Amino acid sequence: MRLIKASYEIRTKINASEILRDLESAGRTCYKSEGRITNESAPKFIDMIVNQYKHNSVIEHQHLSVKFIVDRGVSHELVRHRLASFSQESTRYCNYGKDKFGSEVTFIEPCWEWKFPEHRARWLARRQHDEDGYFEMLDVGYSPQEARSELPNATKTEVVMTSNLRHWREIFTQRTGKAAHPQMREVMVPLLSEIKTLIPVIFDDI
Repeated sequence: MRLIKASYEIRTKINASEILRDLESAGRTCYKSEGRITNESAPKFIDMIVNQYKHNSVIEHQHLSVKFIVDRGVSHELVRHRLASFSQESTRYCNYGKDKFGSEVTFIEPCWEWKFPEHRARWLARRQHDEDGYFEMLDVGYSPQEARSELPNATKTEVVMTSNLRHWREIFTQRTGKAAHPQMREVMVPLLSEIKTLIPVIFDDI
């Protein structure tokens, strides 16, 4: 059994200047004001589009792709953002008894503080029981897609998620707030913070 923390990886190569220039070019098509484009005009124009006019369809012309390493409970929430595209690690086809998985099941350790040490010990014991049950089914001839019935929400999964920047604004708004699940906030809050440093203007108000 292996324990890891949830994490994310930005897969898109981000050039903020190119992104803003491209969005400005698309947005100015609406007003036929392409002649006002200068080397410095894009940030101000996009700020006006997003924050003043709320003309957010313009920022749909750029996309962001992120790989999340989370538990399956969090992944079930991610895939509810239906406008995004997803590629997810499949427990139907991945056999965690194979060497490439270290012959072990990987679980995501919860991000909250345990109220009592014995609670974490019991949680670990249950995860060991889950792994044992999974391997017992494989050992007697069940397929990975059948043995996965032994695996809990805490099982680690990898999800590549791609969507346009307008949709990411909605995702960040929903998934970084206090009402969001703690394990969702664990990855979304630092991701939003990093994206704000990489792409100016578009996410500053979230």
